[in-house]
Amino acid sequence: MNNFNVFSSKSQVIDLIRKADDDDKTKELINKFKHIKQERIPFYLTSVELDEILLWKLRGQFNRQSKIRKNNTAENIKIITQAAFAIKHHNNDFETKLRLRLLTMLYGVEVPVASAIMTLCFPALYSVIDFRNWRQFYPDSKEKTSYTPDEYLNYLQLIRQLADSFEVTPQEIDMAIWQLDIEQSQKIKS
Repeated sequence: MNNFNVFSSKSQVIDLIRKADDDDKTKELINKFKHIKQERIPFYLTSVELDEILLWKLRGQFNRQSKIRKNNTAENIKIITQAAFAIKHHNNDFETKLRLRLLTMLYGVEVPVASAIMTLCFPALYSVIDFRNWRQFYPDSKEKTSYTPDEYLNYLQLIRQLADSFEVTPQEIDMAIWQLDIEQSQKIKS
């Protein structure tokens, strides 16, 4: 994807974002974590909050790994998320990789879910990686469902460039691309 530019205008991007979050669940979660970050210092997630993120990200597939996720204790969730969010490094890519790796220490959390956790907690910095958005950037590649931290970093760089060009957050441009893929898929099916 070096020439990914399927958006004609910022208004199209905004319209896609609105459609993607038509029930405002994404905005609600982002606002919730924004407030929690101000009140809970150091910031971490509880098991209930992690489940909210998992439900948001996995939707109908929420129960897919529920058995393995039961191995996560409330204390481990707190310690691992607190450590991930506390990571600071002068190299942003290294910081992102460390956060991803820490979050994937949780049972049932791989890079896509770790990216969702980071995105909802830090929407100005991160975006979710998934097969829909990957397909938009790399239409000739085989459908992917798992990603390495390096693939996420390359993807995130592209997302950030697009977000900057349309003056939205990485999280918002991610939603616009996700919705675009849904709409294109529906056209193909009809």
